[in-house]
Amino acid sequence: MPPQINALNQIALKLMAPHKGLLAADESPKNATKRFESLNIESNEENRRIYRQMLMTTPGIDEFLSGVILQDETIHQSTDDGTLFPKYLEAHGIIPGIKVDKGLIPLDNFPDETITEGLDGLADRLKDYYALGARFAKWRAAFKIAPGIPTKGAMHSNLHTMARYAAMCQTAGIVPIVEPEVIYDSEHTLDQSAEATQAAIEVLMAMLQAYRVDLRGVILKTSMILAGKPSATQTASEEVASRSIEVLTAAVPHNLAGIVFLSGGQTPDQARDNLQAIGMLGSQPWPITFSYSRAVQDPAMQAWAGKSDNIAAAQKIYFGLTRDNAMARHGEYTGNGTAASDFVSQTQDS
Repeated sequence: MPPQINALNQIALKLMAPHKGLLAADESPKNATKRFESLNIESNEENRRIYRQMLMTTPGIDEFLSGVILQDETIHQSTDDGTLFPKYLEAHGIIPGIKVDKGLIPLDNFPDETITEGLDGLADRLKDYYALGARFAKWRAAFKIAPGIPTKGAMHSNLHTMARYAAMCQTAGIVPIVEPEVIYDSEHTLDQSAEATQAAIEVLMAMLQAYRVDLRGVILKTSMILAGKPSATQTASEEVASRSIEVLTAAVPHNLAGIVFLSGGQTPDQARDNLQAIGMLGSQPWPITFSYSRAVQDPAMQAWAGKSDNIAAAQKIYFGLTRDNAMARHGEYTGNGTAASDFVSQTQDS
């Protein structure tokens, strides 16, 4: 057991603080370029810096944001006045994090399945990221649903690697977020989603415990239980919520520090409404919140369009989406921002 587990647990609890969530701002330059170019925005390092700065410096965002997952390019960048992004976040009570995996490659002998790279040199990189201010990290594996897959071999390979990453993080004083994502691109059913997600989480938890990773200093980032994209919007939020909690209850030990949901290609409204339905089910053995990327960013990026004159309007949109999800995680989203306003008023009065 790492001697600093109490400190790691405290970091994890701050990340899971009530009425807050995490921003996933960890897309690689390659993936960010795809999103920029789809909106006719030139993708270069400076434009990506300006965009990330726009999100992180949104006025009042610290009320509803506990942490930001950065990427290697971004963690070395600064605000206009020269303040490194991690230092800026720290000064505003937001915990900086870092994505440390190096992406997916084909898994030998397993057609249509992948393995996540990035363990080589990770211990040294974690030390460097810690010095820059990162106090949590993220590692993602992706599992597609199709006939015969995900296979046990692909799950074990990926989740064994993920457990090793988590152990290295805790040794470095960094809280690991573990993300075994079941992707929504196929035509799978709700039952197939539940089966694959539960299997992945159960294998992951067994691997974490085998590698003596203390779950009190670990956060799980997981998919909601959704049918594949062709039929995902046909599933009622109440059913998404009940099936998601059913899987988590069966697969996740009670001493895990927390659970965050990824949006996984859901629309902003869908991701918020499904989170709201989960929140309305009440307290669970672990705190639950969101760690969204496109579900809180896409409308803001569209409003920004790469133009400085649009920054204030884009920030307003991003703030509203983050606030609404921070309310939804507790089942308090009302559809008009009232719950958020009430919360702010109560905070000011207390």
